[in-house]
Amino acid sequence: MTTSKPVPPFTYSPIIERAPIVWPDGAKVAVYIGLNVEHFLVDRPSTSIWPGTADLVPDALNYGWRDYGARVGIWRTIEALDSHGIRPSVLLNSAVIEEHPQIISAGVARDWTWLAHGRTNSVLHTDMTPAEERDVLTDITESITHATGRRPQGWMGPGLTETLRTPELLADLGYRYVLDWTNDDQPYPLTVPGVISVPYSVELNDLLMFGRGCTGDEFVQIVKDQYEQLRIDSSSSGRVMALALHPFVIGQPFRHKYLDQALRYLAGQSDAWLTTSDEIAAHFMDAR
Repeated sequence: MTTSKPVPPFTYSPIIERAPIVWPDGAKVAVYIGLNVEHFLVDRPSTSIWPGTADLVPDALNYGWRDYGARVGIWRTIEALDSHGIRPSVLLNSAVIEEHPQIISAGVARDWTWLAHGRTNSVLHTDMTPAEERDVLTDITESITHATGRRPQGWMGPGLTETLRTPELLADLGYRYVLDWTNDDQPYPLTVPGVISVPYSVELNDLLMFGRGCTGDEFVQIVKDQYEQLRIDSSSSGRVMALALHPFVIGQPFRHKYLDQALRYLAGQSDAWLTTSDEIAAHFMDAR
């Protein structure tokens, strides 16, 4: 008896062999800010700045570092986004709705784009039966819809996690795209009908960059370098640039001015489409 080998929900498609993508108004690079708005459990390990205490309960050091984002960092980050007229694509843990409702109110007032990002980043999206996963996804989706007034169109799992069934279940719930597969500079169709992948980045990502010792000046230069190379690449077909932010990282006081500099640079590019992941997905799907 033979069994099928698990495969990812996409096929190989070299970027040089695709039909050209044309962004609105002749833009070269579609740019969006992926703002991670997350909730963490006090009795579960998660993203840590110091692994030495990560398994303790409570882990005051790492939990406090993460919690800074919801208490302080998000408001500083909002100030920077507002000053440049940028609507972020918010990757939302549904637990934030009950735990930090002021953030939801601030986002609704600013017309943010909302994506589902699991319940909490303390629990990865894995090890579920099909029925359990369907229930979890349905609960997350309905919670975000009720709280924000908009049904989420996009998904990114906590820690970019999925099961082999996730895209199909998301399609059943009306989702149009996922961010988990960070393998491209353009949107592309998944093998699940009606669902595409939109580029996200674990490289152009404050959590990874600053965690590896990146300085503020280096962060700004990396943002510029990323955009400039994608603009060069876009001579034959549009590209996507995603800047991933976490308020407990980029929201630290000594990094604020560098975020402001990076956003000012992006907002000042005449050939950039400064947009949201929803709008990127919709434009790509409508043009196919």
